[in-house]
Parts: sequence; C-alpha cells; structure tokens
Amino acid sequence: MKKEYVCIVCPSSCRLVVEEVDGKVTVTGNTCKRGETHGILEYTNPKRMLTSTVVLNSAVHKRLSVVSTDEIPKGLLQESLNQLYKINVTAPIKRGDVIIENIMGTGVNIVAAHSAQIKE
Repeated sequence: MKKEYVCIVCPSSCRLVVEEVDGKVTVTGNTCKRGETHGILEYTNPKRMLTSTVVLNSAVHKRLSVVSTDEIPKGLLQESLNQLYKINVTAPIKRGDVIIENIMGTGVNIVAAHSAQIKE
C-alpha cells in the first residue's frame, strides 16, 4: 500500500511517499532523517495534539482552553472530544491543572491551557 503525506516536521514541507511492501515500511521524498521518522509514524500510528475547550463556571469567561500533554492516537480524537464536551470545571483553575487524567486510557492528560480566576 502506498500513501502520500506532506511532512510537518520542519519548514521544508517535503512531499513524502510511504509504502509498505512485505511488512517493511519505506519513505521517499524526505530530505532529512526526521522526515523519514515522521512518515513511518504517520503511516503506522498517526497521533495528534488535542486542543479544545470545556465549560467554565464561576469565572468571567464561559470556556476554558485545554490541551493534551502529549499526542493522542488520531483514531481516539473524536471520542476524546466527546468526553471533553461533557466536562464542567469551576474557577479558580491554574494553568497546567489536570482536567482529565489518562484520557481514553492513552496515558495522556488533558490540562488547563491558562489560568481562570473566580468572577468577582
């Protein structure tokens, strides 16, 4: 099977061709080793950082920005978002506070991207 990707590791944006033949994954089109690694990972186990918002109570703003502490398997992103859509947090919140621990069993936490103070 052959797939094409645009490498996002550096500004060169190489056009990668990733092909699997007899269980071996090869990458062409990359100009550096990092591009090869990116192509293999994108083909075998694509992951993404997750950024979103959750409902924020008792604060000036109604939503709190959250971010994953590491990349999450791409196939779990929608389920992770659905879990976040059900979350309500209450101020005060400090940047880095864990909002969801080990989301979807990935070992990745969802944390507050910024602090939120109580509405006065």
